[in-house]
Amino acid sequence: MTSRYMLCSFKTCPWVQRAAIVLRAKEVPYDITYIDRDHRPDWFLKVSPHSKVPVLVIDGKDALFESSAIAEYLDETVAPRLHPADPLARARNRAWTDYVPDFAEAISGTAYSNSEEEFAKAAGGIAKPFGKLDEALAQRGNAGPYFNGPKFSLVDAAYAPFLQRYTFLDRLKPVGVIEKFPRLAAWRDALLAHPAVKASTVANIEAVWQENLILRKRWLGKFVSQSVLGAAAA
Repeated sequence: MTSRYMLCSFKTCPWVQRAAIVLRAKEVPYDITYIDRDHRPDWFLKVSPHSKVPVLVIDGKDALFESSAIAEYLDETVAPRLHPADPLARARNRAWTDYVPDFAEAISGTAYSNSEEEFAKAAGGIAKPFGKLDEALAQRGNAGPYFNGPKFSLVDAAYAPFLQRYTFLDRLKPVGVIEKFPRLAAWRDALLAHPAVKASTVANIEAVWQENLILRKRWLGKFVSQSVLGAAAA
């Protein structure tokens, strides 16, 4: 019997997107419920110990939290497997997946800066994690397009949302970092073109992300066109 899945999310959450990408890559149907960030319902707080998304509700009764746990569970229970079959390669993939929070913080810290000075300082820190990933891609010794070569994997699903967010911020206020790392840039392009990644968000995700900058009164929001508010609501 096929399980029923429901994801709890905020519309712009990259961590939920990671779980959605895994579900899409496995071609698994799922429902999604968007939580009001400022008014999180009691039923959600009961299943999310730290009151954060994502939460994956399975068959209406069991709930998992944390994107890494959700991705691993789905990979163990739903074919096809996205982790490499080789134990060493699988362990290395998990190790690089554990680096995602550092990678994500460099991007999110820049995008959600409160001032021009804070933005410049945060943007200056992006090159370090980007360089580490570029080097890791070089060490893989393959021609891509994905982290392990031709097959899309869990580590790809983990990084795709944040490389997408970097692309969004770079279009608003170019920081000129990814161009220095051609392997990472090529990986980014392949990930954003993957069908599972393209189908893992609301259709107008970039406009909704930009609107969120304005709503949260972030410095980068000053570069958003006023027409975005209408596009985000569409």
